[in-house]
Formats: sequence, structure tokens, C-alpha cells
Amino acid sequence: MYLYFCCSAILWVELLQISNASCFSLTFIILGRLVKKSFSFDTLNFFSPSPLKGRDLWVLVLGRFPTQHTIGIPEFKYIANMHGDETVGRELLLHLIDFLVTNDKSDPVVTRLINSTRIHIMPSMNPDGFEATTTHDCYYSEGRFNKNGEDLNRNFPDVFNSNNVTIQPETQAVINWIQNETFVLSANLHGGALIASYTFDNGNPATGSLQGYSRSRDDDVFIHLAKTYSSNHASMYKGNECGNKPVFPYGITNGYAWYQLQGGMQDYNYIWGQCFEITLELSCCKYPPASQLQDFWNDNKAALIEYIKQVHLGVKGQVLDRHGQPIPNVIVEAKGREHICPYRTNQHGEYYLLLLPGSYVLNATAPGSGSILKTLLVPNGPENFSALKYDFVFSEISTLAGDASCPTKPLYQDFESISAAVKPTLHFLALMTVLYTVFK
Repeated sequence: MYLYFCCSAILWVELLQISNASCFSLTFIILGRLVKKSFSFDTLNFFSPSPLKGRDLWVLVLGRFPTQHTIGIPEFKYIANMHGDETVGRELLLHLIDFLVTNDKSDPVVTRLINSTRIHIMPSMNPDGFEATTTHDCYYSEGRFNKNGEDLNRNFPDVFNSNNVTIQPETQAVINWIQNETFVLSANLHGGALIASYTFDNGNPATGSLQGYSRSRDDDVFIHLAKTYSSNHASMYKGNECGNKPVFPYGITNGYAWYQLQGGMQDYNYIWGQCFEITLELSCCKYPPASQLQDFWNDNKAALIEYIKQVHLGVKGQVLDRHGQPIPNVIVEAKGREHICPYRTNQHGEYYLLLLPGSYVLNATAPGSGSILKTLLVPNGPENFSALKYDFVFSEISTLAGDASCPTKPLYQDFESISAAVKPTLHFLALMTVLYTVFK
């Protein structure tokens, strides 16, 4: 482990058995620039003792104030390589780090992005799986799984079903990370297709699964996020670049409409992390030749940057008492977009709501103190690298809320029973309609 001190920033780096020479070299090139640039590394450690190899998950944090959260600055993250044999995303994120560091203070878009955003980048969530990928195959390798043979993208708590999995150290580290930060927007990078997929990955009749599409309350925002990436990618928007895959209009899909999965990371982020995450499949071949990496970077560079800018959609602000003190755990949501696990203010009284441009009624509800409603006209925040700012002020606060975390149980299970109870009635009505039509 290396400890770097630079200006006011602290750089923690854990580098363990990196076998890919180009990756190793690029990492040290980046570190050399970071020492001069005042950026910081965070490290998420595995819990020990552990049956895994003990490799750490390292995260680079970029921003003007990278070592800690700053009020009003949204938190963004990219995660790659949770399937160890899907390698393109890992390399793209290393190139993205290099690009951001190199172009800060010279490229106006990069500079404004770093001024206005705290960007977290995890190139590999499954370093053990990556090291285990000895055969470079386009379709499948044992490196997909972690050292325990578990698929990390089936390993998170599920909002629809009890998936009865043993939470893996990598998964727990990411869950802790999500709960300790105020992430607003995220993407996880995969390979094996060329498409942007959005929540929900699982579903039941309450979210429209009977129609083959599992819809969240923020479906319009998710479609926008997926289209933002696909339309800025060199070819993803065409929707048919991988010959053995279905055709996807605009290069996007609802996760459930593509295929159903339990315990996915993007659904966990949306429900329990108050963070909108999409899944980016970035290569038809899971482990392509190294000679193609520059082309992948050229194809994805603009999309990676434009997607980060979307963290500035919607509204942000604080909830304060009459003395200007922040109030944590206040529910702040847009009417008609209430979440099954309500979105609440953090310890600084902050809230962030991703919303497309338009008119919305925001509802701030403090425990024992009623609600404040406010109608806001939301502009296109990414154009100016800032969401609309609005603070709620409560003149009286009766009690301060305690721990307001949602239980990690299938929160939609009650809706499933309600839907099941309704089904016989719907079937009966449908039968009566058919009989009426036949005998009319």
C-alpha cells in the first residue's frame, strides 16, 4: 500500500498482482499525474478473515474537494468489471481517469464537470474474477464469478423476491459505500452486448410485469439517461450492432423486458441507495483483443462524459429549521413519483431529485411537523452543470427523526399479494365480456 500526500489531498492506493502490463503502466502514469493534480484515492477493503484473495476494491475520487462530501456538490459513480471476464469497462474507466486528470484546467467541459461534481470511479469490482480469466473468450469464462463462484450481479438484496443469497465481501463493500455516500447517479459497465439497460431488472404485476416491462415511477428519467449514453456512443444507438442479439430501438431497453434477474445492483441502488443507476453493455465480445481498446475508448469517450453531466438534472437543496440548521431524514419527493423506500435528506439536510425539465410539485415531510409543498419549474440542469437549487425551511420541528433506513426485504411483496387477489376478478370480467360479445 502506498500513501501519497499532495496539497490538501490524501491518495490511498492498493495495487495487488496486476498482471496486465498495459493496465499496470497506465495506473502508474495516472498516479504520477494525480500527485501533481490534488486528486484522491479511496480504498474499500474486504472484510477479514475472508476466503477471497484479499484484493482491495480501489476507487478514485475526482473533484475540486475530493476527500470529502461538499454540500451542494452531487456524488456520481462508475463501476466496472463486476463480472471479471467483462474487461472493456475496466480499461475504459482507466482511460477516463487519465482523460479527466489530463484535461482539467484546459478543457472547459472537463473543468466545469470537476468543479461541480464529485466523481467516484471503481475500475474493477471483481479483481479476483479478472485474475481468474485465463482464457480470453467472447462469450463466457469462469472469471465471470468471484472467488467463491458467485455472480455479483445476482447478489444484492432484491426488492421483489427473497433471493436467499449469501452476501459476498465485494457486494457488502459496495453496499456500505452506497450507504455512506449520497450518490445521485451511477452506471455499471458490462460486456457481451451493446445496449443501455435500465431499472427494473426484476418485477411483479405491480410494476407491469404482466406486460413484459417492469416500470419504475421514474421511467421517463431512466429512458432519458439510457438514451443519453446510447445517442452519444458511436454506434449503440443503432440497436443492432451485435448480430446474435435482439434489435433494441435506440440501443436501450428496460432490464426486465430484456431478461429478468434477481439481486441486481441497479435495482438496489434505486431502491435502497436513492441513486439512479443504469447498466451499460459496451462490447459484443466480453474479452476482446487488446488491439481494439483504443477503438472502444474512441466510441465511448463522449458518452461517458455526457452521462456524468446528467447528475445535474432536476432539483437539489437542503431542508433547514428556522435557525438555518439542517434537518436529516426529511422525506423530499416529487408528487406522483413517491418511492416505495422514501427518499430522505442526508445528515446535512440535503436532497437531490433527478427530474426532466418541466413543472413539479415537491413535497417535504418532516416528522411530526407536517409537509411543505412547492411548485417548481425545473430547467435543463446539465446545460449549466447545476440542478435547480431550492431550500425548504420549517419554522417548527416537533421531533427529529431517528434511523430512517428501509428494511432490506422484498418491499414489493405486499403488492404481489394484492395483485394476485385481483387477478380472479379481472379474469372473470374478461370472461363476461367475451360471453356478452358472443351472445349479443
